[in-house]
Amino acid sequence: MYSVYTEKNRASLTKTLVGEFKDYDDAMDCAEQAIEGKPELRYIVEETDGHFNSYGDLITTVVAESD
Repeated sequence: MYSVYTEKNRASLTKTLVGEFKDYDDAMDCAEQAIEGKPELRYIVEETDGHFNSYGDLITTVVAESD
């Protein structure tokens, strides 16, 4: 599962979930459309396999980021 987030000016408190996708290509299309024409935004695509750590937090891996 891939989660797409947008973030404003690299501020972690502005991280917003845009969508969740099963397919990587669909996630990337959504990420690119989410920041199109908005230079203050960047996207982050995270992948998860549904496992949790000992604290109950979902384990994710960043697979793509915009510059």
